[in-house]
Formats: sequence, C-alpha cells, structure tokens
Amino acid sequence: MNINSIIAATRAAVAISLIAALSGGCYLWQSAEGHLSLMSKRRPISGVIDEPTTPAGLRAQLEAVTAIRDFASRSLGLPDNGSYRKYADIGRPYVVWNVVAAPEFSVDPKQWCFPFVGCVAYRGYFVESRARRFAAGLHAKGFDVVVGGVAAYSTLGHFDDPILSSMLGWNDVELAAIIFHELTHQLLYVPNDASFNEALATTIEEEGVRRWLQEQGRDKDLALHLVQHSRYIEVIALMNETRRRLRTLYAAGLPPSSMRERKRSILEELRRAYAALRAPWGAHAPFETWFAEDINNAHLASIATYFTCVPGFERELRAVGGDLPAFYRRVRGLAKLDQRERDALVCGTADAPGEEG
Repeated sequence: MNINSIIAATRAAVAISLIAALSGGCYLWQSAEGHLSLMSKRRPISGVIDEPTTPAGLRAQLEAVTAIRDFASRSLGLPDNGSYRKYADIGRPYVVWNVVAAPEFSVDPKQWCFPFVGCVAYRGYFVESRARRFAAGLHAKGFDVVVGGVAAYSTLGHFDDPILSSMLGWNDVELAAIIFHELTHQLLYVPNDASFNEALATTIEEEGVRRWLQEQGRDKDLALHLVQHSRYIEVIALMNETRRRLRTLYAAGLPPSSMRERKRSILEELRRAYAALRAPWGAHAPFETWFAEDINNAHLASIATYFTCVPGFERELRAVGGDLPAFYRRVRGLAKLDQRERDALVCGTADAPGEEG
C-alpha cells in the first residue's frame, strides 16, 4: 500500500469508527471493516492498464471505463474527482448484499437511520451470511424481506470510489450507467430522501447513456438500449400498479387472514401478468431473477424508491431543453424545499420553482 492509500485508509478508519462509536452498533463496525478492506485494494487504473501482465480483456474494459469517466465530467457536468479512476479486485461476485424489508401489510420500506447519511431504505453487508442472518431475523418478526447482491459501491464522494472487479461482468453500456448514477449522488445528495436521490440519479443515468452512445455514433447500440429501457419501464409500471392495489388492500381494514389471502392472489396475478408481458421478449427480461423467487412487499418497495419520482425529473429536464447545468440548478432549488413540498413538485404534477443561480 502506498502512502496515499495509507492516508486515505486512516481517514476512513477515523471517520467511520467515530460514526460507529456514536451509534454503538455492530452493523457500522462491519461496515467500517468492509470499507477499509475494499479501499486497501485500490490501484490506479492507468497503472493496471500499463502493466504487461494485465489480461487483454481487463485492459480493454478499464480503457472503456476511463473514457466513460472522462465523458461523465466533460459532457454531463458530473464531479471531476478521483472516483472511478482506480480499480480493486475484490475476488467475489458482489461487493455488498443489501437487505430491504417492508411490513407484512405495507408497501413502504422499513427505514434505518445513521449519522451524516440520514435514513435509508436498506442495510448493506459486506458478508453475505451476515445479510442473510439479519434478513432471517426480520422475517421472523413478520416482515417481507429481500436480499440482493450488489456489484457496485459508493461512499457518496467522501472517498475515491473504485471500479470493482464485480462490475466488470457488465458490458460498457451497463458500466456507463452505473458510473453516471453513482457520480450523480456525489453531485447532490439530500439526507433522508432516498426517493429523490435515487430518482435523480436514475434520470441522469439514462440521459447520460443516451448522450454517450450518440456521441460515439453507436446507433444500433442506442436502438437496442432504448428497446431494453422501454421493456424495463413496462415491468416497472406493472409492479407499480400492483403496489397501488396492495396499498388499497392494506388500508381496507380487513381481518389479517383475509388480507393475506387477497395479498397472495394479487401477487399471483402480478406473476401471471409478468409472464405474459415477457413472453415475446426471448430469453432475457428485466427483473426475471425477482420473479424466479417469492416476490413480496419488499421488492415492490424497492421499485418505488428508485422510480416513483423519475417522471418528475424527466419533466424538469425537458423544461430546460435538456440543458444539464440549468437542470442541476433547478434540482438544487428543489433540494432546498421542505420534503412535502419537494415531493409534491417532483413526484406530482405541479410546476417546479424557477431556476436558482
């Protein structure tokens, strides 16, 4: 480990250990341990590319990452810092496993709150067995739970996040999407408002991928991406409609046994509708791994966090003619509002306030 890595790791240890000490939780201690292990594996991408022993496939992927990272700051106005300019081989398929939970009769996710980052709708574990153990405890308490492996990792710009070996199973379009998404979190992050943060990042991710492919003249790849995106939106709409139906059911005041039976029926209808929707699409379809398991409230709550407010952000981007600096000014103005007012403007149909300098 070189001196810069030692300094960065020391800062991480101090910052995260302080959070853990103040919070008094084993969860944050494991987060600190996993984070430090991850940061210690970072190496400059330029150095890995130049090494004669680097496999040709890895070199090509890292060269693509470098071009994507440069495009993110040059053309999308995303932070120009050390994130995604280093590489870490973590030796496993996922960097963390996220646990999302929702009550048996609710489609709203359970929240966990921490210093600095505020409240979030998941818990992330660097060790899969710990995630599964925590999920089992929640399930025993009656929660609907989902555990999902995550290939990417972000510290919201507090540290220089690396490209991970777990991310290199993706093609360059998928790599571009995740880099644009995570850098958007570094551009603007509102504590305690996961829906705002994730929808903003999802909006810039999609806009960024389109602009990146257009700049390269990759018309066929762009056309394929747009088809895949439209299918993605169709499945999300299907799940959102199911979420709406379940919310109505849960508010009806029925006896628990009747509620469970009706819930089971609605989720089975969702499964059948998904099978019919994806039938013409061939072997691969969005969210197919979810539908291969016991889909539940927690899955639907996850969708809401990422996509409910996306149409509002897309509307704001259109309002400024696709001018990203102007869009970012509008978004920063929204971020300063009270959350209820912000939700009404972004996730509803009201007009947003004027641009702020």
